[in-house]
This record gives sequence, C-alpha cells and structure tokens, in this order.
Amino acid sequence: MRIAQVAPLTESVPPKTYGGTERIVSYLTDALVDLGHEVTLYASGDSVTRAMLKACHPCALRADAEQPGPDMPHQRMMRRVLNDADAYDVIHFHVGWFEFPLFAPLAHKCLTTLHGRLDVPSAQERLSQYPSFPLVSISNAQRLPLPHLAWQGTIYHGLPQELMPEPVAERDYVVFLGRISPEKRPDLAIDIARRAGILIKIAAKVDRADLEYHEAVIRPLLDLPGVEFLGELGEHDKMTLLAGAKALLFPIDWPEPFGLVMIEAMACGTPVIAFRRGSVPELITDGVTGFIVGTASEAVESVNQIDRLDVRHIRDIFRQRFTAERMAQDHVYQYRALLAAGVSAEGTAAD
Repeated sequence: MRIAQVAPLTESVPPKTYGGTERIVSYLTDALVDLGHEVTLYASGDSVTRAMLKACHPCALRADAEQPGPDMPHQRMMRRVLNDADAYDVIHFHVGWFEFPLFAPLAHKCLTTLHGRLDVPSAQERLSQYPSFPLVSISNAQRLPLPHLAWQGTIYHGLPQELMPEPVAERDYVVFLGRISPEKRPDLAIDIARRAGILIKIAAKVDRADLEYHEAVIRPLLDLPGVEFLGELGEHDKMTLLAGAKALLFPIDWPEPFGLVMIEAMACGTPVIAFRRGSVPELITDGVTGFIVGTASEAVESVNQIDRLDVRHIRDIFRQRFTAERMAQDHVYQYRALLAAGVSAEGTAAD
C-alpha cells in the first residue's frame, strides 16, 4: 500500500525531547515500513525516518530562530501533499484541521487522527464544519464531546518494543513526567510524593504559555526536600528514569485524550497511579498495571501499596496492548476499510 503520513511541523519526527504527536507519527511510520508498505513522510527537514522523507520546512518550527507562525508553513505543506495526492492510496494526517478545506473532495482516501482535546469550543467549531471527514480517535473518551463526527475507529498509541529497558530491582522514587501545566497538576504530584514520604523526580517541559504558572506555583515547590527537577529529557534518558521508578504519578485535572507517558511507564514495568479522567480507565487496569484514584489521599495510599503489583506482568500487558507493531496493524485495517468503503460508494453511485 502507498501511504502518506503528514506530521505537524512544530517538532521534528521523532522530536529531540518533548513531543508526543511527532513521536507517535515516527513510531507508526517506521512500523508501517517494517510491515512492507511504501510510506512517505511529510515533516520538518530535521526528521529521521525509515520512510521517504519530504521536508516541508528546513527544521522543526520550535527550533527555527526566526520562529514563524504555524499557519503558513502548514498551509504550504498541505498544498504540497495535495499536488502529490495521486501518488498515494491513503493520506493520513496528524495536523488537526489544516487539511479539511483542501482535501474534502479526496476524503475517500484520507484519514485524520486527532491527537488533542475535543472538549473546547474552538475544536468543536472547526470539526463540526466537516462532519463527514474520516477520523480516528486515540481513545474512546476523546471523542465523547463530538459523537456525531465520522469516526472510523479508536486506535491506541504504541511503542517499539526495543525501547523497553530491563526492569530495575531497587525502585526508590516516583516520577512526574510530561509538561508543566495546570491541567497536568505537577503541584499535586509533589504533594502526593511528600505525603507518602518518597522522593519525586520531575522531568518536564515548560512551554512559554505555562511559564507564569511555573514561576508562580511550581518553582517554589522545587526547592522542597525530596523534590528533584530534571528538566526535559531525551527518549533514552526518559525511559531509564521510568525504569527506575516505583511509580509514575499522573494526577491529571483534564480529560486527557491519551497520555503517552502511561504506556511508556508500562513498557518499563512501572505502575501508574492516575486520576480517573479522560483515557485513564481505558489504558490502566486498576490493581494490575497501576491504581486509578479519585483523590490525593487515595493516591498516597496507592504509593504505599505499589509493591503488590508485578513488574513483569505489567510489561507483558504492554506487549499485548501497546506495541508499535499492533498500532501499525490496526491502522492498516482502517486504511483498507476506508478504501473498501470508497470503492463501494463509487459502485453504488454508478448503479
């Protein structure tokens, strides 16, 4: 199958540090190549892939010293993909909605994976203008605010198995990993760890939009005893950090569409202590791969119960549910279903 993958230009594919969407696009693209498909990746010029790369901006927008806004580079990329459209059986978008106005006539061979939250008015307004464009969700919870759209299925993210480090016997800290923002609640993670009497290591990105929150709320907490701030980490260092952790703390205060860090932790055999919001109940098996809680006090108690969980069983569940190979196979199924539906529709129209 001839497949185009269209990635955001914000980060390289894969990203150098933080960047969940671009990381998933990288894993999916390479896994599709491994399955024998002819794959072309539209992404920034500093991307690295086993597919054919078509660079649509010299480097990731985040690394561009001139800092262009996102609209114009993505619009140029959309026009380039449109010019090449006849070369592909399927065009798979990961950029949100830049593609909808241009590719509506080609919707029979297009698929968009939505990677963000859909419970905000701006997303709902844009998406509702194109109710028939084929979509994939990354969790069932993600699509709840917009059930009327043309959902083709839910496909959970997956990771290459070679990322799985060997389990560490002595685990004496918990981890908060991701982004410093109010909805991720790093302040609550620190509170939970301190109340449980355990060291917390924080590996996180601080976006410009969250700088005020970081300075006012989080920075003073980083000087407390038992709190270690590591900044942004690359992929290898991140997985090593998770492999040595007693648990990942995931005290989110928003409807998380997926939460890639949860399956990264599971790949390391590290249990997840997460609040019951968004995708959490779909990904975490309570009492097996972690604990799903409703309050900070329940999270503290879960930290004290974490040694009951079997590290190797958690890794086995990861292998069953969350590998990149499984993710790629699920996408191929959706691609074929999309093409079959298009052929059927043409036949009906001809009749």
